[in-house]
Amino acid sequence: QIDYTGTEPSSPCNKCLNVSWDSTPPCTCTINFTLEHSFESNVFMYYGLSNFYQNHRRYVKSRDDSQLNGDNSSLLNPSKECEPYRTNEDKPIAPCGAIANSMFNDTLELYRIENNTRTPITLIKKGIAWWTDKNVKFRNPTGDGNNLTALFQGTTKPVNWPKPVYMLDSEPDNNGFINEDFIVWMRTAALPTFRKLYRLIERKNNLQPTLQAGKYSLDIAYNYPVHSFDGRKRMILSTISWMGGKNPFLGIAYITVGSICFFLGVVLLIIHHRYGNRNTSADIPN
Repeated sequence: QIDYTGTEPSSPCNKCLNVSWDSTPPCTCTINFTLEHSFESNVFMYYGLSNFYQNHRRYVKSRDDSQLNGDNSSLLNPSKECEPYRTNEDKPIAPCGAIANSMFNDTLELYRIENNTRTPITLIKKGIAWWTDKNVKFRNPTGDGNNLTALFQGTTKPVNWPKPVYMLDSEPDNNGFINEDFIVWMRTAALPTFRKLYRLIERKNNLQPTLQAGKYSLDIAYNYPVHSFDGRKRMILSTISWMGGKNPFLGIAYITVGSICFFLGVVLLIIHHRYGNRNTSADIPN
């Protein structure tokens, strides 16, 4: 994990701590780090946020699923659940709502440093969203042709976005409402400290690890403000084994619940042994 919030004065990202949504140009910083051990299989790159309550009731409801599913009438007349991010300057917002308006928009680039030379690591931006989200729940508006600019005509971008939804990516199958970074963000987290999949790093050679042990650098376009609510940001590199990914939450939860059940079982056994009905007589009282 690499924390790049920048609250420490010695951090390279400290200069970006008070960045705003519309900072032009974006603040950039670079953090160097060392991998002590190689990553042998495919690597998953996440961004993590802390003290960010995506589980707040009003925040979770602030979206229009019909609009996100490509319904043309909802595109121009979003649900009132999106207030106060339903319209802007008398134009409907696409996508509307507080979830979309607060979309994570930092840009992360990874480099390997060898002999004072920086070699970029290829980061794959497709395949990070759930298949059902990408192909069922999220669809672009329909109409004549595939020109997203024309299909989203009459709408405006979310207040905090630097560009409209039809300019999220240059590739047509990853643009608009079906942009995978957007889809991943729209699946809200259950806890205030969470991580979301950002990029994939695929293993290219079975004879060499995906990420060799050594020196690396992380280039950050710091756009996402978290200092105002005492939040923190981090980049996480993870891999999986035959048992799945490393996630301590389930293990801790199982051990905690199991320990409580065992303790209650012992307590109830003692209570039953000491205070239970000990009358073993078979006589039936009159």
